[in-house]
Amino acid sequence: MKVFLVGPPGAGKSTIGRQLSRLFDVPFYDVDEVVETRAGANIPWIFDVEGEQGFRDRESAVIAELAGLSEGIIATGGGVVLREVNRRQLSGAGVVVYLEASIKTLVNRTSRNNKRPLLAGKDPKAKLVELMAVREPLYQEVATLTIKSGGTSSKRLAGLISEKLHAAITTTGRDKRLG
Repeated sequence: MKVFLVGPPGAGKSTIGRQLSRLFDVPFYDVDEVVETRAGANIPWIFDVEGEQGFRDRESAVIAELAGLSEGIIATGGGVVLREVNRRQLSGAGVVVYLEASIKTLVNRTSRNNKRPLLAGKDPKAKLVELMAVREPLYQEVATLTIKSGGTSSKRLAGLISEKLHAAITTTGRDKRLG
C-alpha cells in the first residue's frame, strides 16, 4: 500500500502519517525531512539560499523517487500540489488523502513553528487564507479521499483513514492505486 498525505501546513500530515505507518506496518517518509537530509540543511536555510524555486525542485525530485516505491506512507509538504508534475506523480502512484482543516486550526497549529518559511514573519492567518485560495482546488483535484483534520486525536484520524481505505479495498476489490 502506498498513501500520500496532502494538505496545508498544520493539517497533521506528518503526525497522522506516522500513525498510519504503524497501523499498516509500512515505512513512513516525510518529504520535508528527506529534502533536509539530502540538502544537509533545514528548509528555512534552503529557502534563504535557493529560494522557493530551489526548494520546490528538491521536493519534486523526492516525490518522483518516493512515487516509485512499492509501499509506504508519505507525508508531503503543503505546497507539493503547486506543480502539475507532482500532482500527476501523486495521482498515478497511490492513494492520495487530503487532510482538510479550518484556518483557525491551521493558525493554532502553525503559530509557534518557525520552520515554515512561507508563514514566518507574516500574519499567519492572512497568509494561510491566501495559500488556501490557490491550493484548495489542487488538493481536491488529487484527492482520492478527503478527511477533516481537527477536533480529534491523530490516532483516531489515522484509524478513520485506515477504515476507509480497507472499506474501499473490500468494496471495489484491490484498487490499483492501493498498491
